[in-house]
Amino acid sequence: MNTNDICKKIVEELDFALGSIGEAEGEQFVKEVLEAEKIFVAGAGRSLLMIRGFAMRLMHLGFQAYVVGETVTPAIGEKDLLVIASGSGETGTLTVMANKAKKAGARLAAITIYPESTIGKLADRVVQIKAATTKGERDSVRSFQPGANMFEQSLLLFGDAVIIQIIRECHIEEENKKLMQRHANLE
Repeated sequence: MNTNDICKKIVEELDFALGSIGEAEGEQFVKEVLEAEKIFVAGAGRSLLMIRGFAMRLMHLGFQAYVVGETVTPAIGEKDLLVIASGSGETGTLTVMANKAKKAGARLAAITIYPESTIGKLADRVVQIKAATTKGERDSVRSFQPGANMFEQSLLLFGDAVIIQIIRECHIEEENKKLMQRHANLE
C-alpha cells in the first residue's frame, strides 16, 4: 500500500465519520456558537490542537474566542459557551473544566464519540462523531489509522464546516478581507 492508497483509505474513513454527524446536531451547534458572548475551547492532546484551529478561525471572523489554559483567557460566565473536544468524553481535566463552566452558568457543548460519557451527560449540546478511539472499546468504530486519528481529523473538518456555515448564515463573505486583517502578522 502506497501513500496514495493510504490517503484514499483515510478519506473513506472521514467520509463515514463526518457523515455520521446528525444534521440537527450540526445546526444546533452553530446556533450555540452564534448566541454565545464568548466562546472557549478545550481538549487534550491532538484534539486540543484541532479545536485550537476552530478558535483561531472564530477569532478571524471577529468572535471573542479563547483556548482554555492560555494566559490571556478570561473568566467564563453565563452568556458564554465552552466547547470541549474529547473522543472518550472521560478525560479527567476536561471533566473538571466542564463542571466549573456549568457552575459559572456557561453553556457546554461536547464534541465526542460517546454522548453518554461524563462530559456528554453534562453538556447542553452534543455533537457525536462516530470514530475510532485510542481505547479500542468493543463497540467503537475500527480504523486502520493509529490512535484517535479518525476522530481528530473529523474534529478539524467539522470545525471548518461550522466556520463556513457561520460565514454563510451571517452573510459575511466580504469578511474574508477583514479576516486577513485579523490574521497574525508577526509571523
